[in-house]
Amino acid sequence: MKAVVLAGGYATRLWPITKHRPKMFLPVGDSTVIDQIFAELEADDRIEEVYVSTNERFADDFRDHLADSEFDKPTLTVEDTSEEDEKFGVVGALAQLFDRENVTDDTLVVAGDNLISFGVSDFVDFFAEKGSPTLAAYDVGSRERAKSYGLVELDGDEVVDFQEKPDDPASTLVSIACYAFTAETLPLLDEYLENGNNPDEPGWFVQWLQQRESVHAYAFDEAWFDIGTPESYLEAVAWKLDGENRIADSATVENTTVGENVHVMADAELVNSSVNNAIVFPGATIRDCDVRDSIIDEKTRVENMDLAGALIGAHTQILNGE
Repeated sequence: MKAVVLAGGYATRLWPITKHRPKMFLPVGDSTVIDQIFAELEADDRIEEVYVSTNERFADDFRDHLADSEFDKPTLTVEDTSEEDEKFGVVGALAQLFDRENVTDDTLVVAGDNLISFGVSDFVDFFAEKGSPTLAAYDVGSRERAKSYGLVELDGDEVVDFQEKPDDPASTLVSIACYAFTAETLPLLDEYLENGNNPDEPGWFVQWLQQRESVHAYAFDEAWFDIGTPESYLEAVAWKLDGENRIADSATVENTTVGENVHVMADAELVNSSVNNAIVFPGATIRDCDVRDSIIDEKTRVENMDLAGALIGAHTQILNGE
């Protein structure tokens, strides 16, 4: 069995934090988002190869990351795009990858920005038992939120209806970006695209596929975060911290109130401040500030500010009163 980790997005909703780094490298707890997926795939002996699909802009970042990592399975495969408006769409990029890498086996496809609480091996067990295309499904608890995903209707664990991004969702159970396709299903990607169907999100392909053959859903109810916005990234970090703050040993915290869900990384300085629900990257300095619900990138200096819901890019200086 093969696996594909999708890592080709440009994460514009997280700019400037992700303007010059893939969002899959954002730290969550002691690891990064994508490394947690790699660890799961590395541990499952059924998965022989892992293809990491990214774009030309971030290809060198991924080469360096994989070269320094502890993982043996991942292989980088690069789509021929470097800007958001050049993207093939996920389905188009997948079809090209399967052709480029000659993938003809059962294949697991998972988004590299997904923080999932279930074990990937459990998902593969379910797929092996059903012997049909399989998706992971999660109850997002909000019909408004469900509009952004593929809506799943089940009979037991079989998908009986699938609607990608419905205007008026009838429920809140959605498909997340974790799929397993049988070897027999892979050639259908070309048929789907040749017929002029939407190349963007895998959900459109699943909707088309579900009308032609049996598709099953692995439903889980623990936690899932699609790290695509500042809010979802902060939520994912808070879930990973599980009520405890994480402050690096080399960080300096002086006369500062540290509230809940705070991750302070190496060599950061917090002085005469209040910080709550925030991520402070390495080497950042916060002095005489009230910071909440914010992300402060590396080697940034902020003084005499009241920040709420802020995204401040790397190497920035904001010195109020200067």
